[in-house]
Amino acid sequence: MFTKESKLYSIINSKCPQCHEGDFFENKLSLNVLKTTATKTNCPKCNLKYMREPSFFYGAMYVGYGLSVGLAIALYIISSVFVGLSMRQSIVTIAIGLFILAPWSLRISRVIWIHLFIKYQKDPNKRVK
Repeated sequence: MFTKESKLYSIINSKCPQCHEGDFFENKLSLNVLKTTATKTNCPKCNLKYMREPSFFYGAMYVGYGLSVGLAIALYIISSVFVGLSMRQSIVTIAIGLFILAPWSLRISRVIWIHLFIKYQKDPNKRVK
């Protein structure tokens, strides 16, 4: 399930959606938003062009919204049900948690978005550039 050929492997490791080998981002995870979302132009292994069209990654906002809602619900359940915090304390916990996880959410939403449109190709001769 978690082999190089799986989408989950490629998404978690931020790899190219086509070859699952090349890195997707220029830098490692950082708190600097400009560095965090800096995407490579092409895959260093298969030369796939990451920016499919102008403003391609605007659609990743919808994925990021879904991730944020899911994280907020999970943080609320953990803070109120398991820890026993009040509503106000739970809301503060959610706000802090979403703020801390924002760089990760920005990155993972872009990776998920591009994986929706590009399939893995095992044979390097058939790869689209």
